[in-house]
Order: sequence, then C-alpha cells, then structure tokens
Amino acid sequence: MPTETAGQVIPVTDERPAPDQGRSQPGSLERGIDLLLALSAASRPVTLSQLCRSTGLPKSTAHRILGVLCSRELARRVGSAYLPGELLESMAGITRARVPGTRTVVLPYLLHLYETTRQTVNLAVPWGLEARYVERLYGHDRVRSRSDDSDRAPLHCTATGKALLAYDPRLRREVLARGSFERMTRRTITTLAGLERELAQVRRHGVAYSQEEFTEGVACVAAPVFGPCGRIRMAVGVAAPAHAAPLAKLSISVRGAAQAISAAFLGG
Repeated sequence: MPTETAGQVIPVTDERPAPDQGRSQPGSLERGIDLLLALSAASRPVTLSQLCRSTGLPKSTAHRILGVLCSRELARRVGSAYLPGELLESMAGITRARVPGTRTVVLPYLLHLYETTRQTVNLAVPWGLEARYVERLYGHDRVRSRSDDSDRAPLHCTATGKALLAYDPRLRREVLARGSFERMTRRTITTLAGLERELAQVRRHGVAYSQEEFTEGVACVAAPVFGPCGRIRMAVGVAAPAHAAPLAKLSISVRGAAQAISAAFLGG
C-alpha cells in the first residue's frame, strides 16, 4: 500500500526478484570454456550442430565465439567442423594425450628403425582430416619436409596418411567425400579415382609410398600399426631423400617395425 513522505505519496513495490531474476546467465568467457571443453573431448572434427547439442548454446552464439577462438588459435576449422587449435594443444598437451598407446611401448621400435635406416622416422595418428606427427626421430642431416614447422600433413599425399586412410574406412569416407585434393607438387594425386587405386595398392601390399607428392625431393614409406581389436591405431613411416631412397629396402624395415609395434600392443 502507498506511504506518505513529506507530502508525497510513494508507492511501495514488492522488490523480491522474479524466480529466474537472481540467476546469472553464462557470459562469453564461460560459454567459450564450454566450447573448448567440448572440442578437447572430441577425437574427430566436431560440427557446429554437435557443439551446440553438447553445450546447449544457440548456433549464432556458438558460431560467433568459435570465430574468436579460431582467430586466437584456440580452435581451428576443418572443412565444416572444428578441432582444438595449436595454442590449445600446446597448453593442454592434447596431442600427446591422443597418441594411441604409450611412448614406452613405441619408442624402442622407432629407435631401432632409425638405427637401421639412418633416416627420419615418423609416427603419425589421424588428426581431423590430416596426419599428425606425434613422434619424430632424426639426425643432423635429416631430410627437410613441408610439415617440419607444423607436424601436420595432408592424408592424400603422404605415406603415413595413405596408410591411415587405407585401413580406416570411416576416415577414408570422410576424405574421399571431397572428390578432389590439393596439389602440393607435380606428382600429387589429386583425383578420387587415382587415390582409390593408390589405397587399394596399400591394402594389397601392406605398405604405402609417397614419392615427392608432398615435398619435392622427399620420398616416404609407411606401414599401419594395429591394435588388439584389429583396427588401425597409427602409422610408422620413414622419410629419405628421393634421389637416394632405397624404397624396397626401407619398406621391409618399416613394415617390420609396424608389425612389431602391433604385436607389442597385442601382448600388452
């Protein structure tokens, strides 16, 4: 009811907050954290719709925040989907956490492969629609590659990438859906039919090759590593100067290392 003060009538209002008025809505920082947590938990690229379902954010809000995260390298876009960015990976150690198995199992075989070949040894896992190099062993005179700065490379024109594609049906479908592929050198396979023929050869022989398809002057050999369930877990590769790479000899060493690692996973 109204009260009278100094000749004025002042209405008395009920100042109790509405049921939802006292609840603070999440701010941009909290929403961004929710998106980063969802990205970090994903093993494959996550679409905007999937992120919205997992975080409860409206598409317009999620899209705006993801744009900021991508500009700051906390997220990155792969096609129409998203993955953690370089900065988030380095801060959280995501790359190392995603290596199937442990270094204690793999590293002795990689060291032996390097001692046998005296060439750059790579261990790669799928990372979105790319190959991610999570271990590398090399000497002072290592062969230089376009992936040295980023530790990432396309799947369609690298030996490790082809090994991953050949034995991972889901990954292969995602990549082949593109229909055509970026030309990195004059030798790069850029057609769907050409890549499918190449992957059939990988499955037939158990080893993949890339002869100056990603980097001029570099030839690579890779083989798949399988887990106890028979699914591919990673690929082991060796990179060498194209003009002097004994591919047949290297393929024997690489395939032997991959088989040994697979057997170690099976026994462990």
